[in-house]
Amino acid sequence: MKNTRRLKRMARAKRNRMGALNLTSLMDVFTILVLYLLVNQSSVEVAEPPKDIKLPDSVVEAKPRQTVIMMVSERQILIQGEPVATYDEVLNSQGGIVEPIRASLQKLRGNVIGLNTAAIAKGNEITIMAHRTVPFKVLKTLMSSCTSAGYASISLAVNQKSTQN
Repeated sequence: MKNTRRLKRMARAKRNRMGALNLTSLMDVFTILVLYLLVNQSSVEVAEPPKDIKLPDSVVEAKPRQTVIMMVSERQILIQGEPVATYDEVLNSQGGIVEPIRASLQKLRGNVIGLNTAAIAKGNEITIMAHRTVPFKVLKTLMSSCTSAGYASISLAVNQKSTQN
């Protein structure tokens, strides 16, 4: 083959050409990474109490689990967001067990829809979100009602402080 000016110019251009970065595959990797982080970030659910319930503060290490939630305000008691009993009913209960709460918790075990709800309802864990001014006598009555309905593992919800000073 003849060494023409055109062939020399093409050979020189090939030598000087640098390797280009393929941004398409790099953007695919970053897109998958962002989607993975978004999906896994939303798997932790923080239970926010209603505005009328002020939780006590505590130094807590463990993350909350998904359980049945009982909210206790200064007026009423809610289980999974449904009003069950009033504060006065709990104060005036005889025998340390509030029957509407026990019946509602037992009914909750029977009404199961979906896998996540089934795991929550079949477990024996309950979380009580009580206002910080609720006396221990009321909490003791509520815990007795939960235990009589088959919920033996009872947790109290608190606000997490960073560290003890």
